[in-house]
Amino acid sequence: MKQPYIIIMAGGVGSRFWPLSRTPHPKQFLDILGTGKTMIQQTYERFLPLTNPKNIYVVTNQIYVELVKKQLPDLSDNQILAEPVARNTAPCIAYASYKIAKLDPGAVTVVTPSDHIIQKEEEFRAVINQAVLSAHKEPALVTLGIKPRRPDTGYGYIQFMDKDKRKTIRKVKTFTEKPVKEIAETFFKSGDFLWNSGMFIWSVKTIIEAFEKHLPQMAEIFAEGNEFYHTKKENDFITKTYSLCKNVSIDIGIMEKATNTYVIPGDFDWSDVGTWNALYELHHQDEQGNAVDGNMLLFETSNSIIKLGGEKLAVIQGLKDYIVAEADGILLICHRGQEQRIKDFVAALRLEKWNKYI
Repeated sequence: MKQPYIIIMAGGVGSRFWPLSRTPHPKQFLDILGTGKTMIQQTYERFLPLTNPKNIYVVTNQIYVELVKKQLPDLSDNQILAEPVARNTAPCIAYASYKIAKLDPGAVTVVTPSDHIIQKEEEFRAVINQAVLSAHKEPALVTLGIKPRRPDTGYGYIQFMDKDKRKTIRKVKTFTEKPVKEIAETFFKSGDFLWNSGMFIWSVKTIIEAFEKHLPQMAEIFAEGNEFYHTKKENDFITKTYSLCKNVSIDIGIMEKATNTYVIPGDFDWSDVGTWNALYELHHQDEQGNAVDGNMLLFETSNSIIKLGGEKLAVIQGLKDYIVAEADGILLICHRGQEQRIKDFVAALRLEKWNKYI
């Protein structure tokens, strides 16, 4: 079986993880768990046993190109795809897919975010190999689904048709964007919904056909670049192209419309670490249920996540179920049950023109 190509999406700002993740240095370039490696470095190394390093491409915003080069020095300039503006995941995937297709029309690609944590990496790679094999054989759009551990409203959900657990790949029935609490609880109890991991596996031929059918304007735009990909004119072409692209996710633009979508359930201790509560779950907790990092004294405080930067000392009393996070002179104090509002806080800063804190 031919080795797959890996497309690492690394352009996001990670505003739900503010103030640790900020525009100049978003979470994919941070060592969130204190492992000594940033999230994008862990993602890159996770795929090295599956493919040649030359088959790994990173799509990022042009303002992060130097960060990518610094953290992944083995990548050539041609393997770093710089987006001039953020246009969501569909243009990102189109760019990488058309570029790889020009080099290798028979390629199978694995699309992955750059900021996920996977604890059981061997099990993960086994699932990826299954999906790659399927993509070589069938014109299928395959995604990875995660068995829900709770009725979380921060994830999208995938409903599958076939409940035969002997089958490793299931036909997708529906995709649902982040649901409200009541619907998430219904999904969780039903047993036939999975969290949408945001990871995809398909051949470049299949995904390009999907773009041509479901996002024809975008397909036409990127197809015009076939004479420019892998040349010095590529950047100029992409700058022009992105100004013509609409902002749309791959889920809404293609996956929710296509009929050849499949999901492979995965059980490899996955987390997108997209929120403070997700980090709380991964972090060691003391006898009072606190997940702490930094210099502090706690009194009558429980079930909280507290992360302080530098040499600052905090004395905290009487908090329960709180997020306390300090980074670069910015302090966030927020109830864990209200963490979805952090994006609102960031938006309010923007309205106040306090962009230097975002």
